[in-house]
Amino acid sequence: MNKTEKIISSIEAMLFAAGDPVEVTKLADILEIDIETAEKMLGYLSAQYDERNSGIMLIRIENKYQLCTREEYNEEVRKLMEIKKNAPLSNAAFEVLAIIAYNKSVTRSFVEQVRGVDCSGPISSLVQKGLIEEKGRLDLPGRPLVYGTTDRFLRCFSLNSLDDLPELPKSDEVEQITQDANQTSLFDNKSDDSANEEIASTDDGKEE
Repeated sequence: MNKTEKIISSIEAMLFAAGDPVEVTKLADILEIDIETAEKMLGYLSAQYDERNSGIMLIRIENKYQLCTREEYNEEVRKLMEIKKNAPLSNAAFEVLAIIAYNKSVTRSFVEQVRGVDCSGPISSLVQKGLIEEKGRLDLPGRPLVYGTTDRFLRCFSLNSLDDLPELPKSDEVEQITQDANQTSLFDNKSDDSANEEIASTDDGKEE
């Protein structure tokens, strides 16, 4: 095994063991190589998976990389892991998720001000599903928590970063969406059913 093959194998082993996305800088530090070389090796690894149509693929989420199963094998993996589909997100949860995603980091009071109702339930549900997380506290009276989206949110909606979110409609259209009880979210680049399936399929096991 030459040096290049050893580096690629080392990266593969680390990503498999980590499970979660790993920053390319961390991989480079451990292997004592520069970031450019690390990214080149990651590219080779991804190409190897694609060339042999492997059931495993390498995905990039911003500056992080993760191994995951290919979408076409989701059903087989579900059967093996005996994954039970969880209840899909409610309309309220999708609306809260949209508000947080488009504003990047917000407090619960901000979300409730936008929606006009208590949002503790949807926020709790989104935290449990790993789609949002606590990002810290504001330096204000009461030290309110700030929430933001997670890497898992990006994976479920097939986004590389929040910058890839579709543009919001005009203000009058946003108001109409809020009034429409049948509208589940502001995301139009991936259907709600597809997102819900992706969210459910990643609640158990490493099938992301």
